[in-house]
Amino acid sequence: MHDIIRQLDEKRAAARLGGGQKRIDSQHAKGKLTARERIELLLDPDSFEEWDMFKEHRCVDFGMDKAEKTPGDGVVTGYGTINGRLVFVFSQDFTVFGGSLSETHAEKICKVMDHAMKVGAPVIGLNDSGGARIQEGVASLGGYADVFQRNVMASGVIPQISMIMGPCAGGAVYSPSMTDFIFMVKDSSYMFVTGPEVVKTVTHEDVTAEELGGAVTHTSKSGVADLAFENDVEALTMLRRFMNYLPSSNREKPPVQPTNDPADRQDFSLDTLVPDNPNKPYDMKELIIKVVDDCDFFELQPDYAKNIIIGMARMDGQPVGIVANQPLVLAGCLDIKSAIKAARFVRFCDAFNIPVVTFVDVPGFMPGTAQEYGGIIKHGAKLLYAYAECTVPKVTVITRKAYGGAYDVMASKHLRGDVNLAWPSAEIAVMGPKGAVEIIFREEKNNPEKLAEREAEYKAKFANPFVAASRGFIDDVVMPHNTRKRICRSLAMLADKQLDNPWRKHGNIPL
Repeated sequence: MHDIIRQLDEKRAAARLGGGQKRIDSQHAKGKLTARERIELLLDPDSFEEWDMFKEHRCVDFGMDKAEKTPGDGVVTGYGTINGRLVFVFSQDFTVFGGSLSETHAEKICKVMDHAMKVGAPVIGLNDSGGARIQEGVASLGGYADVFQRNVMASGVIPQISMIMGPCAGGAVYSPSMTDFIFMVKDSSYMFVTGPEVVKTVTHEDVTAEELGGAVTHTSKSGVADLAFENDVEALTMLRRFMNYLPSSNREKPPVQPTNDPADRQDFSLDTLVPDNPNKPYDMKELIIKVVDDCDFFELQPDYAKNIIIGMARMDGQPVGIVANQPLVLAGCLDIKSAIKAARFVRFCDAFNIPVVTFVDVPGFMPGTAQEYGGIIKHGAKLLYAYAECTVPKVTVITRKAYGGAYDVMASKHLRGDVNLAWPSAEIAVMGPKGAVEIIFREEKNNPEKLAEREAEYKAKFANPFVAASRGFIDDVVMPHNTRKRICRSLAMLADKQLDNPWRKHGNIPL
């Protein structure tokens, strides 16, 4: 028995040391934490229960039979709690074979994912890996595919979060890409399918790893990642905060937190938020911050497709997903990137029982050959599809412009919007007054005075929310200062909403 206990202690010590102190020091020198340090920072103190600490690789090819076997094989897996709520986690250890994925490494990840789905708890992956372990050949590729399959099966069942904290290249990027959210760390993490050397060989482009797939690139240009953080500590701290908005699975409602912010709080500064000049922009984030609980808004993808805003907040303690046009950028027009950004977020909220609150100020879809050639028709339809399919409570507030097809797309009553409100400044029409009269009365185009009269007539008829309200497309016209109160009351009324889509294997969203 004493020998077994001694071996147990030795193996535990070897597993905790990973690839050795020299490699741990190298990790620290790069400003990176180790796999175990990350788990300790992410989870509640003393809550982590580790699995498969003693698991080792089985490869004997290319000198691997002579290589020292490290218990754990480059990934730390198990479960614990974040703010008292159960989560499963795997953290890749770059100090062991560069965190490369072997057959046994993949088996460990698959085990925690399988159990997470059984019990209904989120999975968090802390990625820091050089990719597939080349010495294992097809076995490591098969391991990746096993993980991919579980990503697909878990999609919409449990929240899946990827935190990229080091390299993530080649086939390794496809597991994070299928998770719900991807967060990155600046200057120490990157994602790409092919590295800079291959790119230079094939396309003769000279690009650095940071330029090709760094955190800034993916949060501002590609839209692959949702947020970028300055360092490991900030990233894990913010991830703990973000998890407070999410339910543990699709079988639960999001966690409600008590708030001292009154649900009927009024903010009279909102009465002057929208300028009198319809062409003058304003910051939609000001509205969001002033109506949500404690002015606390967790924005996602803030540097990508800035003409639309998405993120998490609370209304009267209840988590909600926020979608809003941003008049400060491209006048709030919908384009390819913004439609995809918002559509994916709406579908996430719908999958996990999170109500969607939409603030609308949209003059239409972005015109131009670049958008048409890029497929704005199909990509714009993704957002339409997402809202139409969505069965969670949907509350919409039109603040100013809601023109053309973009009015329909932005959670209109026609797409089963539950409560649709409008400010007195709202305009709901096919298009703006000037463009409309130039088409309707084109025979009077050489008569400026007559056109001005027609434009004034059009404004009087449509530059207000009452035509839509008279048809029941708007439930009520509300004063801006009452916006928070009306949204909170609407969500309370919708708390027990039940709506089922027709049975089907799955829809065919316009991908």
